[in-house]
Amino acid sequence: MYRQGDVLIVPLAEHAVPESAHDAVSEPRDGRGRFVLALGEVTGHAHAVVGPGRLIREAGVFGPMLLHVPEGARVVHEEHAAISLPKGWYRVVRQREYVPGSVRIVAD
Repeated sequence: MYRQGDVLIVPLAEHAVPESAHDAVSEPRDGRGRFVLALGEVTGHAHAVVGPGRLIREAGVFGPMLLHVPEGARVVHEEHAAISLPKGWYRVVRQREYVPGSVRIVAD
């Protein structure tokens, strides 16, 4: 399990990957060729994945994502140390916070 700021990246066993993920369309890469997992609204900094693979957004209010990196990848951010991910599947979860009356994704 890996954490970089408000992003949690959890390894998934191959049998735990939803069948629909194997044929799902990947999210697009940004202008720098990265998959952006979370973008800071204030700073513009991004938790992003560099390397070959796919990022799949699952349905849901908070949009958990699935990440497949068949050759491994690196998670980078302007203010955090880079993380090397071994090849495999991962579930990407954004940190949430409770505010009276609702739950929301933590703003950066």
